[in-house]
Amino acid sequence: MRLVPRRMLAQVFERAAATVLADALERGELLALEGRVLGIDVLDLGLRFAVRVNAGHVRIASSDEGDAAIEARVQGTLTDLLLLASRLEDADTLFFQRRLGLTGDTELGLNARNLLDQLDWAQVSLPLRIVLNRAARFADWARASSRSSREIDG
Repeated sequence: MRLVPRRMLAQVFERAAATVLADALERGELLALEGRVLGIDVLDLGLRFAVRVNAGHVRIASSDEGDAAIEARVQGTLTDLLLLASRLEDADTLFFQRRLGLTGDTELGLNARNLLDQLDWAQVSLPLRIVLNRAARFADWARASSRSSREIDG
């Protein structure tokens, strides 16, 4: 994924988020996030994104230079963020295990998490749920295999 242009990744993530959040946006369930800016840092890939909800739309942009407008940042590895997005792990577990970090306006971060937790997962298209689930399981398996390999070699 490091080879994919950041702008292209941001566009893919924006389309996926728009699909996942479409019903919630239409019902006004994300109004608390309107005009707010949340950063998402994929630590192991060195990727940074700024997520905004404006006029009922989700906008995601690469924030390589450090977006001064970012009010809160969620930080984690791709694997842990995929586990969170696929609902194979919950945010509290990942935060308490220090696998996810939250800096800046913690109230914004908690509001975003609570709103996302309330989303009806059954409303997300089945193909997208399958892709997220399989990607998260594969990434988790790859991380575990890598750790096992290092232990054997070390």
